[in-house]
Amino acid sequence: MTTPETETDEAARHRVKMEKRKALQDAEIASKTVEKGLLLVHTGTGKGKSTAAFGLALRVLGHGGRVGVVQFIKSRPTGEKTALAVFGDRVVWHTAGEGFTWETQDKARDMAACRGAWDTAKALMTDPAFGLVILDELNIALRYDYLPVEEVVATLAARRRDLHVAVTGRNAKPALVEAADLVTDMTMVKHHFKAGVKTQAGIEY
Repeated sequence: MTTPETETDEAARHRVKMEKRKALQDAEIASKTVEKGLLLVHTGTGKGKSTAAFGLALRVLGHGGRVGVVQFIKSRPTGEKTALAVFGDRVVWHTAGEGFTWETQDKARDMAACRGAWDTAKALMTDPAFGLVILDELNIALRYDYLPVEEVVATLAARRRDLHVAVTGRNAKPALVEAADLVTDMTMVKHHFKAGVKTQAGIEY
């Protein structure tokens, strides 16, 4: 049976526990003093890699920054592009792909599109106006060797110190994973596609 006295004791113990935890958390945060642009990689078989990157875009925009987006491989208009258009020239968006390789069925064309997208990405990364550049599905271009991974990693490593870059797509190359500051591997546990649910606007694009 709970009494007012035991409830008071529990509250007191909880407060002391949380005070200790806060002190540890504050000390941990205070120990982190490096400020730099990050290379973030969202990969894995699970859904949500591009979604996570565009969530970062909203955070940067919320703090008054500008965002550049280059979509490799993808060619379909997306809800994110339409939604972010309300920010005007604070978002610069390039859909530079021509569809997945099984759609184009032309490797030379795919490689040329990826090279053009990469040239666009390099231009965005050298522009000091941008705080975040999203390279959507770059991992797919690297997976199929449409771009040399050594060149891409070297360019990303040499980017401006204050620039954040988010790279998405399955099968991130080991060299890119090694170079990254943050890597998230999204694991598929369950997917509606396997149950026969078709691709839907607002969910997949």
